[in-house]
Amino acid sequence: MGPAPAVAAVRRAVRESLVGIDHGVLVLVACSGGPDSTALASALAFEAPRAGLRAGGVTVDHGLQVGSADRAVEVAATLRSLGLDPVEVSTVSVGSGSGIGGPEAAARAARYAALDEAAGRLGAGTVLLGHTLDDQAETVLLGLARGSGARSLAGMAAVRGTYRRPLLGLSRATVRAAAAGLPTWDDPHNCDRRYARARVRHDILPVLESALGPGVPEALARTAAALRADADALDAFAITAYDEASRPGGGLDLAVLETLLPAVRTRVLRRAAVAAGCPPSDLSASHVTELDRLVTDWHGQGPLHLPGGVRAARVVDEGCGTLALTAAD
Repeated sequence: MGPAPAVAAVRRAVRESLVGIDHGVLVLVACSGGPDSTALASALAFEAPRAGLRAGGVTVDHGLQVGSADRAVEVAATLRSLGLDPVEVSTVSVGSGSGIGGPEAAARAARYAALDEAAGRLGAGTVLLGHTLDDQAETVLLGLARGSGARSLAGMAAVRGTYRRPLLGLSRATVRAAAAGLPTWDDPHNCDRRYARARVRHDILPVLESALGPGVPEALARTAAALRADADALDAFAITAYDEASRPGGGLDLAVLETLLPAVRTRVLRRAAVAAGCPPSDLSASHVTELDRLVTDWHGQGPLHLPGGVRAARVVDEGCGTLALTAAD
């Protein structure tokens, strides 16, 4: 008798995600101890040896709950019992979470920093994350509520750098069914309506499905996939346009910028601002809109001050107009 259908589906997703990874490479799974990431860990432990890969795990203790350190030790023990090696606990300090995105963003940044560090130190070529189709749908709705552009509405990428998300095509219900019989726990933060994602999960999505019928998460995930393809194409155009607009002495040629389609030009401007020193997480759509006005709606306004101490201004040099972005001294 083969595995249960849900277990088989998760294993198949992991098997497909491991294709193309060089033989002998260490693959880590990021595991919180919840059903999704535990099912992923179990599938990795099963599939990695069959693909000629090594499999390990990392659990991150954010220190946000009483007993979190003990919980992390228990999760690590579960990972070892599945046959993963090496297994590590990474303890992080989340901070106040007073910036853009609040405590959720602060915890996410700390978690990814810990995973990056562990992967680099252990020599892992890939880190698997347990996000599901439902997580993708929630991400799209959160981006929509923020008034974000196509890149944000495109949700999470299945592959980005060393990170892979094998379960984005599977529902949370399927993945949780695959975790049946494994020791798991549900993070109470996932039900805490002080957090935006919890409100989307428990309040917004059920209302949408009640009003519109079943299949809303799947539709949102399809929308994310379509928008990701569009955003990837626009980003590729923007890279070429950025190179064409860049001047040897620095700055961007206004004549070139003025010829670009708005969707490409704003991407060029964002790229230039980040290159000049703007922290990407602090550079909002409104900042980019004001940058664009220096190109398309200039009527004598002075320099624009951007996050990270970056200054943007129109400059006329030897008869040529340039948008100059410079870091503060």
